[in-house]
Amino acid sequence: MYALIMAGGGGTRLWPLSREHTPKQFLKLFGKESLIEITAKRLLHLLPWDRIFVSTATDEYASAIKKLLPNLPHENIIVEPVRRDSAPAHGLGAIHILRKDPQAVIINAASDHFIHPESNYKKTMLAASEMAFSGDYLIAVGITPQYPHTGMGHLKIGKKFGVYEHRVVYKLEKFVEKPPLPLAKRYTASGNYYWNANHYVWRADAFIKALKENAPAISKGLIEIAEFIGTKHYAKVLNAEYNKFPKISVDYAVSEKAKNFYMLIADYSFTDIGDFNELWKNLPKDEAGNVILDSPHEQGEIINIDTSDALIHNNGKLIAVIDVDNIIVVDTKDALLIVSKSKAQKVKQVVELLKKEGKTELL
Repeated sequence: MYALIMAGGGGTRLWPLSREHTPKQFLKLFGKESLIEITAKRLLHLLPWDRIFVSTATDEYASAIKKLLPNLPHENIIVEPVRRDSAPAHGLGAIHILRKDPQAVIINAASDHFIHPESNYKKTMLAASEMAFSGDYLIAVGITPQYPHTGMGHLKIGKKFGVYEHRVVYKLEKFVEKPPLPLAKRYTASGNYYWNANHYVWRADAFIKALKENAPAISKGLIEIAEFIGTKHYAKVLNAEYNKFPKISVDYAVSEKAKNFYMLIADYSFTDIGDFNELWKNLPKDEAGNVILDSPHEQGEIINIDTSDALIHNNGKLIAVIDVDNIIVVDTKDALLIVSKSKAQKVKQVVELLKKEGKTELL
């Protein structure tokens, strides 16, 4: 078993805390540990450091990873020359791991997921890994939906296929991308659909084969890059080939097309720290349901009069909030965000607007 942590995203829905230079996976929002440290610690219950790899998007991110994960071997940090979404990133990680071990099974993990209990996650990954090792199988782990979710892809469960490590494996009937609310409600009510958290497990060679069959433009370039790993020509070939790749997610490139996908049902809870509402849900609260976050660099003061269920980030100022429930207030040195907690997903629109206006200093 090997693990590939995906750590190249920008975390735009956590702006202005998460920025291009310091994305959310490197922020210490949960005490003394960043999200990527929490992820690595979870995987260390399964694997030693030398079998954990990290895929990231810039040399600056690679430097941050080295500082946060000092025990991770330098050569296990894989840097994309340009962002091309998750399909090429998974492929680049797979060819590096395949070079180290032709029989490698890869547990793919996002750098910003909270999972509990971790003991159940470990058992699920062991079962998925045993199945992946036994044949040409691509495996997804389905999360039992807690509510109709329009921001998550869905997996439709098929017939029972077998049992691995005391876990039932099913044929995956189909992938469905993020559904509109009426459809999401039907999916949740049916009991036949599960959230797709991108908790994928596969043999490295099986995934490269799936790319060859379903995304040949990517596989061709990866095969070329693989020949030069560890040589002085690697960077040049990587840059030349990677720039040719389409920008496409692994779901669109492989998951929706491959016929050899199977699924397990998770018996652990999953949270994607994808916006400030999710952050609020996962942090300790005061008696009024408020979360107060202090900047690690500046200590401020909060005056709260009749405000509840809020998240307030202080950056050294006095912040007074009066009778404004379910609100997000994030104060930083150069930007202030105020948004209804229920509309936290819309923060991404601010980032898109700043990009459009060329205000890169705020990104």
